[in-house]
Amino acid sequence: MPQTKFIANAWMDQRTQYLLTAPALPLLTKLSLPSSVAFIVQSTVSLTEVWYVGQLGSTPLAAMALVFPMLMLMQMLSVGALGNAVSSAIARALGAGHQERAEELMWHGLILAVVGPIILLIAFLISGKFFLSLLGGTGEILDLAFAYSAMLFGGSVTIWMMGVASSIFRGLGDMRYPARMMIVASLIQVPFSGALILGYFGAPKLGLFGAAVSVIATSAVMAIVILTRLVKAKLPANLRLSRLKLQRHHFQDIGRVALPASLSPISTVTTILVLTGLVGQFGEEALAGYGIGSRIEFLMSSLIFGIGATMTSLVGMSIGAKNADRAEEIGWTGAGMSFILGGVIGTLLAVFPHVWIPIFTDDPMVYKTAKGFIQIVGPCLAIHGVGWALYFASQGAGAMRGPVAALIARPVVAIGLAFFLLGPMDMGMTGVFIGAVGGMFAYSAIVTASMKGGAWRRQVPVSTSQV
Repeated sequence: MPQTKFIANAWMDQRTQYLLTAPALPLLTKLSLPSSVAFIVQSTVSLTEVWYVGQLGSTPLAAMALVFPMLMLMQMLSVGALGNAVSSAIARALGAGHQERAEELMWHGLILAVVGPIILLIAFLISGKFFLSLLGGTGEILDLAFAYSAMLFGGSVTIWMMGVASSIFRGLGDMRYPARMMIVASLIQVPFSGALILGYFGAPKLGLFGAAVSVIATSAVMAIVILTRLVKAKLPANLRLSRLKLQRHHFQDIGRVALPASLSPISTVTTILVLTGLVGQFGEEALAGYGIGSRIEFLMSSLIFGIGATMTSLVGMSIGAKNADRAEEIGWTGAGMSFILGGVIGTLLAVFPHVWIPIFTDDPMVYKTAKGFIQIVGPCLAIHGVGWALYFASQGAGAMRGPVAALIARPVVAIGLAFFLLGPMDMGMTGVFIGAVGGMFAYSAIVTASMKGGAWRRQVPVSTSQV
């Protein structure tokens, strides 16, 4: 047994040293590619479901558009806030050579993955219908959106568990396995959603509710598979029952990143909620078109999340190893990659709207709204990509003051500018879309300035040295 333990620790040290010393650009590319592909595949599931629901008519499609900000909130809280916080804490523990601490942190993250969705469900049941009505939902659309959301939030613990379990692997420096599991989940969910939404393969036709059942059931299966591997596989750290020792400082370690990070989905969803409400004034078709456009933006964000999740782990390990130079090198490299990817893909979507929008709708007004959104927002996704990448990297460093300021600024700028352009300037929906871009620019500028000002270096208690 001692010899086996020595071999495992040697493997862990070799793997950690590689992550701390390999050239930044090739390393980020190698580790980000699986996650980026997986997040794109997963996001296409969302777009596929839009197509499925579009076959049911404009009313279910509009209801789905109303619920989309709430769905984003849940996914960003589970993976982006809590998941990345757990990944960051585990990565910093491994970077400092503390395997036992990393294993204890796993349990704390999984417990929070159960508590989080319960709190969110209670909050939704209390105020969800009110928020959906603020978005312009009325009558049949509002009732359908609320029922769909209640079902989705009611079973969301499976989504949280899958997200946090995957984030544990990223904290261990393994990006490939969770990426493979996300792709497998997507391959299961696409036909399953089609079966339950439209009644394919002789399944019961549940309409919009089929989308909720599909994601909940698929997430449950994948969460069990991922947790089993955490227990049984040869890893730098494992999920061991003997490490189930609840300690306040572990919750604090996760919470000091997760709580500020929870402002990110709140900021994003607040922005989308208000802007969706403004677009809703122009009618059901305009609302459906904005829903299509915002999901394409979400697809782009998912691609950058693949890079960002890798940055969270690598920056966390570097800070744990007291090497701020390495952390900043990873940060600037990832930001450059995100700028290029965001700019290229966003611009292509803006230049060729006639290629992809008709896949989702043949309604002229829906097409016009989606086209107007992507032609303004698409090219600006390059700048937004920089902010997103550095935000995730800041989670790895545990430096959240700058990102928090950015998260507050984004909805203030976006909503304020949208109201000004929509009201006094009378620019219609174009003004709303420009407001969204203004919020993106403010967000990215503040996050970049925070890192440039040395926020990450202040997380290292002693002077840095190269590993």
